[in-house]
Amino acid sequence: MRVTEKCDVYSFGVVALETMMGKHPGEMLESLTSAQSKDLENMLLKDVLDQRLLPPTGRLSPVVVLVVSLALSCTRSRPDSRPTMHFVAQELSTRSRASMISEPLRTITIEKVAALQYQQQ
Repeated sequence: MRVTEKCDVYSFGVVALETMMGKHPGEMLESLTSAQSKDLENMLLKDVLDQRLLPPTGRLSPVVVLVVSLALSCTRSRPDSRPTMHFVAQELSTRSRASMISEPLRTITIEKVAALQYQQQ
């Protein structure tokens, strides 16, 4: 395996998901790339987040969705489809996409979060 910027992006995504989930996201990442992705249709984001913490509310909810969706985009199986770290940092600092999903956090599925498309400008 050759170390590239896209490997670093992947590692960032794993660490970000691990922080949000309170555990390593290995099983979820496998589900995203396998034929068993049907499981994700019903898996709620709120159930994936670290259960030791209170669920995010108010203005924090869209930011959580933003972080998880960016982290998922960083862990895409094809390195060329992952964003650059510059793009990720820019999105996190501006929070420009934090309101892409206006649904209540309790109803948002992982499938919906993973499907958010981030186009690098």
